[in-house]
Amino acid sequence: RLKHNKGVATGRSRASGRMIEQGVSRMANKQSDEGARTSLPRQLGMPVVAAAVVVALIVGVLLGHFVLGGSALSASFSGKTTVAEGDLDQVIATYTYKGKTENVTVRDAIESQSSLDAVKDDDGNYTLPNADSALAVARNKILAQVAADEGITVSDDELGTYAEQILGSSDISSIASQYGLTEDQAKQTIRQSAAMYKLKQQVCSTDAGTMPDAPAAPAEDNQDAATAEYGAYIVGLLGDEWDSSSNTWARTDGPYYEALKDETWTPDSATYAQAQIAYSVAYQQYAQTASSSSNEWTNYVNGILSAATIQIATLGA
Repeated sequence: RLKHNKGVATGRSRASGRMIEQGVSRMANKQSDEGARTSLPRQLGMPVVAAAVVVALIVGVLLGHFVLGGSALSASFSGKTTVAEGDLDQVIATYTYKGKTENVTVRDAIESQSSLDAVKDDDGNYTLPNADSALAVARNKILAQVAADEGITVSDDELGTYAEQILGSSDISSIASQYGLTEDQAKQTIRQSAAMYKLKQQVCSTDAGTMPDAPAAPAEDNQDAATAEYGAYIVGLLGDEWDSSSNTWARTDGPYYEALKDETWTPDSATYAQAQIAYSVAYQQYAQTASSSSNEWTNYVNGILSAATIQIATLGA
């Protein structure tokens, strides 16, 4: 429901991050179930998109009080698309959480997306940030505070490991250059993102599991050949449905047996098509647990944000 009054709208808004938020959500869905609940993941391997609003994983609907416009804010940019350097520290949003009110400035909103230099035009002005970026800053700062309250920290070694797994490199300078950030921005962004992953591990009881790797496709002239590689691939997926000591099914009430019971294969000889059947089962199981884990995290985050009040100036589209 929305209520309009002199340019002020109240209601509920969906917020989404961009840069490592996608990397983090993918990471969370590829996490290993080995190690402590707060350990960082060991496997990623997916690209992420540029921009630096990063610390929420799959946030869902903002359930708190959200106000667009309002007289309490110092910024007034109606009809403008750029701001001068002197406007960078104007307050464009405020948020209140646990009785404490904090400000979000033009600078904060811009730097949540890129470096200042990246949005500076030839006249020395800066692209006006939109309302979504201001909302994301407020949301991410609230979640960062929750992680800090839980005693979650990220060491420099963990930061490097996380960057390597999320972005394929631990070279902060290179990452900053690639995404149009300063080195300090990149380091802070990655550290906050890693903290959010740790928070998810700590508060969610459902393990998303590890996304299975698809079997390698054979050469076009060898599609139907049975190989030991595909046999070993299938066995590697079967888990407790397979008895390796006797090289036979340990039980016949599982999804792999149901999918493969009419196929003729051995641990030393299977086709690509049979490996694909096993992969399909593995992926379906992963998708179910990943969805449950995602829903649990979304509900947790929405519970946090439902206690927040956020006020945002009318900004760019």
